Amino acid sequence: MHVRILTGGIAAALVALSLTGGQAAAAAPRAADAPLAARILTYDAGGSAEFRSAVNRGAAIWNESVDAVELRPVAAGQRANIRVLADNGWPRALPTTLGNGTVYIGRQAVDQGYDTIRISSHELGHILGLPDRKPGPCSSLMSGSSAGTSCTNPYPNAAEKAEVEGNFGGVLAERVPAGRAEVIVD
Repeated sequence: MHVRILTGGIAAALVALSLTGGQAAAAAPRAADAPLAARILTYDAGGSAEFRSAVNRGAAIWNESVDAVELRPVAAGQRANIRVLADNGWPRALPTTLGNGTVYIGRQAVDQGYDTIRISSHELGHILGLPDRKPGPCSSLMSGSSAGTSCTNPYPNAAEKAEVEGNFGGVLAERVPAGRAEVIVD
């Protein structure tokens, strides 16, 4: 499990204000080095067919790369934050709110030679709040298909990691307003 360390009373005050809708509230003091647990997001790869292992590896890569969020397979009977489905189209993500949405691992890109683990990591990156960065080099996960079929790098670069950390680093606000879907097609 990953933890994020926030120091000082400012972090505690921000969390307290977030939880009370901006109203001032008394919060119990916490030690400067007390860890703030990662935000847990569950994913359901049940509909990802032959790409299930690539989806699990993509989630594991994000878990290795950032501390503020952790992707876990959904438990039986639980509703997932992220649904992952296989289809015959192009890979895409449909985020609904930060950390929630649907990912499609499209066979069209796989048939053209794109790496399934890179596709999975890239599309999960959209759910974590990252936009496409095209054209881009292979070292940028969010460059997506513009890096070419020879690119198999499934890891976010330092800037992409930092952006996800910022998106989830104790901030409880949503990036995409509820009720508004944003389709990101790669």
